[in-house]
Amino acid sequence: MQKTAVNWLVYRLTGSALLLGLVAFASLIPSLILSPYAGSLIDRHNRYKILVITQVISMMQAGALAAIIFFKFYNIPTIIFLSLVQGIINAFDVTCRQSLMVEMVDQKEDLPNAIALNSTMANLARIVGPAIAGVILSAFGEDFCFIGNFLSYIPVLVCLFLMKLNLGVVEKSEKSIWLELEEGFKYVSGDRELSSMILMIGISSLFVIPFNTLMPIFAKDLFHGDAGTFSWFESAAGLGSVISAMYLANLRSAKPLKSIIIVASTIFGVSLILLAYSGILSLALVFMAFGGIGMMAQTSAINTYIQTHTIPEMRARAISYYIMAYQGMIPIGSLLIGWTAQAFGPRLAVCLAGVIGLCATAMFVVYQSKRSGRQLSFQTLMHLR
Repeated sequence: MQKTAVNWLVYRLTGSALLLGLVAFASLIPSLILSPYAGSLIDRHNRYKILVITQVISMMQAGALAAIIFFKFYNIPTIIFLSLVQGIINAFDVTCRQSLMVEMVDQKEDLPNAIALNSTMANLARIVGPAIAGVILSAFGEDFCFIGNFLSYIPVLVCLFLMKLNLGVVEKSEKSIWLELEEGFKYVSGDRELSSMILMIGISSLFVIPFNTLMPIFAKDLFHGDAGTFSWFESAAGLGSVISAMYLANLRSAKPLKSIIIVASTIFGVSLILLAYSGILSLALVFMAFGGIGMMAQTSAINTYIQTHTIPEMRARAISYYIMAYQGMIPIGSLLIGWTAQAFGPRLAVCLAGVIGLCATAMFVVYQSKRSGRQLSFQTLMHLR
């Protein structure tokens, strides 16, 4: 609800696609800079305690944002600053949340299902939140959305305090955090499979996923709608994401993940090209839903692959590089697509995002084919010996 309200408020006040990109940039750029450090820090401390701390600070940030909107202090630099604060918190919170989830699953073969179910809950909120936000924005105004977000942290904290986790004692490391940061980079870069997955999600996050930044323009200018129309676009993407997550939650093993990444990335790219030049709102919403299917399956499958193919002592650090590539590249991409939309129009900007996504998918397929060929040749040679 808050994300929807911030985007709508900024565009209503400024009418600037560039400022829409700047707000997204401020909220996500800390993930690019801080995520590797956050991963090393979290590997050294109790993940549960860090998660509680990040939620308390997030509640304070939400309260500050709700207060300035409630008192009609419509100051764009202040909104951008508070978005930056939330981004700093999220750099630690998301890494901690992802790595803690592994500790919550008793049977490790259930981990792919747990990751997909977690994604389903997050994306269900993407359906309900924007839909409710659209109604509240139209009937009551932006301040109710921000106040609702602030109050939502109360049940979140209650749930956290009710959890009973048997986490092992974290031994104090003798190494400096900077040395562990270096070890994490060497581990990820030395594993060709992990590094190719992170590179794939990095390209997608830089050039493809930020298309969502332009949806207020599609809703308001191209389809002549209001806040409710904008919420339909968000909800359509969320619906597609939930469909995709439900499919992933029913996977019996992690073996087909590479194939899922390729198919999902293709669906994502094609959907954006069709969305870009759709002149009918209902068709645009359908293509938006398919875009949600592709985006969710791509990001979740890569996330699942990294979590299930990383050694435990490196898990938080490996996840931090995934988050850096995923969330950290989106703000830069948001600025790029905001500038492209300002210069060449929103339709061409979204179309280019889809084309780049398809090109990245083709390169990923070629790389995986060559790698599979090299592995097969090596196995054949060893068999002959």
